[in-house]
Amino acid sequence: MTDANGVRVWLGEQVRSRVVGPEADLRHAELFDTGEPGWFDDDAPIRRVHADAAMFVGGLRALLFQSLHPRAMAGVAQHSDYRSDPWGRLQRTADFLAATTFGPSSQAQRAVDIVHRVHERVVGTTRDGQAYAANDPHLLRWVHIAELDSFLVAHDRFGEQPLVGSERDEYIANSAVVARALGVIEPPTTERALRRQLGDFRPELRGSREARDAARYLLVRPPLPFAGRAPYGLIAAASVSLMPVWTRWPLRLPWMPVSEATLGRAVGDAVTKTLRWAIVPAEVNIAD
Repeated sequence: MTDANGVRVWLGEQVRSRVVGPEADLRHAELFDTGEPGWFDDDAPIRRVHADAAMFVGGLRALLFQSLHPRAMAGVAQHSDYRSDPWGRLQRTADFLAATTFGPSSQAQRAVDIVHRVHERVVGTTRDGQAYAANDPHLLRWVHIAELDSFLVAHDRFGEQPLVGSERDEYIANSAVVARALGVIEPPTTERALRRQLGDFRPELRGSREARDAARYLLVRPPLPFAGRAPYGLIAAASVSLMPVWTRWPLRLPWMPVSEATLGRAVGDAVTKTLRWAIVPAEVNIAD
């Protein structure tokens, strides 16, 4: 095995252990080694987007963007274990995306049912007395469209094969299948509808204390050993560079338009290409 391939194997294992968990091989078999059809065809745009390394950037961008809704963020702050078990939360999110995008229909439905059961317990009030419930279709819609926009923006900027033409609406329509299963009412099925719904939510969004605390935790004090902070910092920088300008002050994010347009893109390209190289399919020959 060459030194380069040794690095590839090591890095790939590190990524899989963090994102998939300790039983990555078993979970892979449950999702992929089956003849049962899934919710999407092999060539569906959602499979191309969700398989790309740009999802690492899009996922972090989604967390930052979603935090701008005070009621959604209150549910995370009061009920989530993202501080005490950040890798567990990441693994559960990654597993949900894998099951609904690539897995057989039974696994996709099981993943949705688990989310529904967890959401039943996520109820409460915000710091200023607003009631929230994680299964509220309105909040589910916000979480969905913020995530959808983030994945699409990241794939546009850093994806290996960006969506073009009708593929963009197809991706949004694919995502609507999962959103409806989760309880979102009338999710967008076109890019135009996505932009309209994002605009409709704008008056409800602001930077709460919980949102700023979460941003600081995710960007400044990530739960990583020293050696892992440099590559994570590149993902974080790329994610921030994709945030809309109007979100910067509410979350106290830096805005450097010139450097983000050049350095931010270069950093994002570098980290996604490295991750893409590291997580090549297992069947690729890595021996001399």
